[in-house]
Amino acid sequence: MKNKLFLTILLALIVNTMDAQNILGKWKTIDDETGKEKSIVEIYEKDGKVYGKIVELLNPSKENPKCSKCDGDKKGQPILNLVIIEGMEKDDEVYEGGTILNPENGKVYKCRLKLEEDMDTLQVRGYLAFFYKTQYWKRVNP
Repeated sequence: MKNKLFLTILLALIVNTMDAQNILGKWKTIDDETGKEKSIVEIYEKDGKVYGKIVELLNPSKENPKCSKCDGDKKGQPILNLVIIEGMEKDDEVYEGGTILNPENGKVYKCRLKLEEDMDTLQVRGYLAFFYKTQYWKRVNP
């Protein structure tokens, strides 16, 4: 009887640990140049791929800003609820194969997401060929 209880508890701990390793949820974006908090991005799964949208703007310079420098169907769209991460797929310990949009300049970059060892920091890398820029986002606990 004690063995079954022990195994049940162990299995529950393993499931909780696996869930903590998940990148899904809300993340606070940090500007890599100023160190200031900018927004909250919710990362979610849809049709087997991972996406991210801006769900809150922290200290916006103007009310309800638009993505004026974006192209295509995102041009002129409100930045709040704008999907900025698209089509990511898990490959071992990283998510890649998708894109990330920088609403400030309207540019779209290839993207790679990786959860850091502390499980509360997400490495977000946008790149073109050999040039890349990395930000570290912090998990927002519910």
